[in-house]
This record gives sequence, structure tokens and C-alpha cells, in this order.
Amino acid sequence: MSVTTGALLALAACGGGADPAPSTGVGGPIAVVATDTECRVAVTTAPAGTITFAITNQGTKLNEFYVYAEGDRIMGEVENVGAGLSREFHVEIREPGTYETACKPGMVGDGIRAAFTVTGDAPAARSDNELLAQAVTGYHRWVSAQADEFLTETGKFVTLVKAGEVEKAKALYPTARSYWERIEPVAESFADLDPLIDGREDVVAEGMEFTGYHRLEKDLWVDGLQADTNAMADRLLADVTQLVTKVKATELNALQLANGSKALLDEIATGKITGEEERYSHTDLWDFEANFEGSKAAIAQLRPFLEDKDPQLVAAIDASSTALGELLESYRVGDGFALYTDLTPADIKKLTDSLDDFAEQVAKVAGIVAAG
Repeated sequence: MSVTTGALLALAACGGGADPAPSTGVGGPIAVVATDTECRVAVTTAPAGTITFAITNQGTKLNEFYVYAEGDRIMGEVENVGAGLSREFHVEIREPGTYETACKPGMVGDGIRAAFTVTGDAPAARSDNELLAQAVTGYHRWVSAQADEFLTETGKFVTLVKAGEVEKAKALYPTARSYWERIEPVAESFADLDPLIDGREDVVAEGMEFTGYHRLEKDLWVDGLQADTNAMADRLLADVTQLVTKVKATELNALQLANGSKALLDEIATGKITGEEERYSHTDLWDFEANFEGSKAAIAQLRPFLEDKDPQLVAAIDASSTALGELLESYRVGDGFALYTDLTPADIKKLTDSLDDFAEQVAKVAGIVAAG
């Protein structure tokens, strides 16, 4: 698919319980019916400007709806659409071209996709500075949305832990943590909160208490619920609440996007592909996917700038990203992944080699951004 560079968006989402009325997209929202196996978009063409979608989930799984530009750059998204519920959101797309819509039953995978055409006159070309500013704005918006979801899912996780719902808490654990893993370069920049939320037992500084997600992971999978488990759960939620406020207020620049995309791949190489991160639950491949998605999200926002500067690099990133994504999908089990303990040395080598190929291309991005 193709789309001219410099697309701007403004996204707002709101919840509701009523079914959206079918619409041709003229004077009303475009109806989307999502099921566990289908994504029926009533209209596949709309004029440039503010486009409204009304999504109804007629399936049995949680669902998401996305509008993507080329390279999976997220133009708009609405998450956590429960079975039987409806959500409406508005996305501003000012540039004509071919985009994609996608429903994600179970909120996993690449989704059920279809082409979506935005019509109108092509805008004037943007300067390098404008393209980079647009990338930063888009990425910050995406990070803020992920941070909000992290807080929501952490709240659900804490509620389950405190209720003694061990198996349900275990099932939610890797999903809730995935939002942290997607935005880790930003989230872990707050050195006071990072070890409290994500610290591993063997790397907690001397004199510090072992807290956060990994402490609760150990309680759930190894030690059993402890006398202070509920207090630890409350502390986690308080720390995450504080983190989200800081994340949403932080200022970023384009070079941080480029460096952060590579840092996420380094996280996979040093912690996830080794099985060190989730040593009690062995849910490392959930983290692997989330880091990978976070890296791609940063690159996607930089894509218009990179296409102008080095289209061959963009093509190489796309090819290596597709290969890694397809390999990772081969380890999917249901709505999740195989446990790390189920991987063979051959599996780990294949994942490592494919990760290295992708990281080699992504490592070139920072130099191009720095050169401006």
C-alpha cells in the first residue's frame, strides 16, 4: 500500500453500549462489525479529513480496531472492545492514499485486514523537520495510549491477585506486562520507578525491596501467595499510576525514537531470548512480541522521513521485520505463545538469527535521523 508522507491525525475514543447504525460514511460513522473471524467494514472509501468509525464486537473475544498507513504506522486505534459492546472513535487523515483497516480478535496477531482508501487532493510536501516533528507527536500519542492501557490492565491484575484468583491472575500477567514492554525505553527512563515495577530479584540494588511485577510473578508461580502479597499488589498499582502520569508528561525527540527502537531489540537479545526476564512464568515470548511491536511502532512513525532519506533501508527493514514476525507467529499457541521452557536450542537460534537481521537494519536509523 502507499500513502503520501506527512499524515496528521487526532484521535479520540469513547465507549458506548449501543450498536452503531449502518452507514455509507456520508454524514455518519462507518459501521464496523467485528467477530472472532471477520472484520466487516461497511465502507472502504472516505474523503480526507476526520473519519468516524463505530465498532461493534459481535464475537466472544476482546477485540481491537486499527487504521494503518504504510509500514503499519498507526493512524488510529481503539482497544478493549468487549464482546457485545460498541466503541466509536475519530481519526483525522489529511493525506489521500491507500491505508488498511484491521480487527484483532483476542487482541493478538496482525489482525483481519482490508484496504481502505482515502480520497482528496495531495498536500504540499513537508520539510524534514516537519516530518520528524510529526513522528515525535505520533509516537508520543501512541506511548500515552499504551501507558493508559498498562494502568487499566495492571488494575485488573491487582484485583485478581488480591482476590486470590491465582489462575486468572496468571493468565492476565503476560498481557498486562506487554504494555510496559512496548514502551520500555520511555518507561524505564524514570530510574526511581523502573526497578520498583520491573526489577528482577537478582538485580535489585542492595538495600532495596523486591517489588513489582516480578515479585508477584514469583508469588503466583513459585512461592504461593504471601502475607504481604496484597500490599505488594497495591504498591504496584500505585507505582504504575505514578509512572503513567510521568510518561504522558515526558517530552521526546526524534533521535530518542530511533535509539529506543534499537534498545527494545537489545532488550529481547539480553533478557527475553535468554529466558531471564520471566524466569518463574516462562512467558518470555509475550515480552518478545511486545518489545518487537514497540520497536516497529517507533520506526513506523519515522517512516515518512526514512522513505525520503533512504528508501532502500525502509525496504530492508520491512523484509526483516516480516521474516521475524512470521517466525514469532509460528510459536503462537492459542491467544498466547509457547512457554520459553518448551523452546529447543534450535528454536532459540532461529529466533536469535532473525532478531539479529532485523536489529542490524534498525541500528542504521539513528544515524540517518541524527544527520537530519
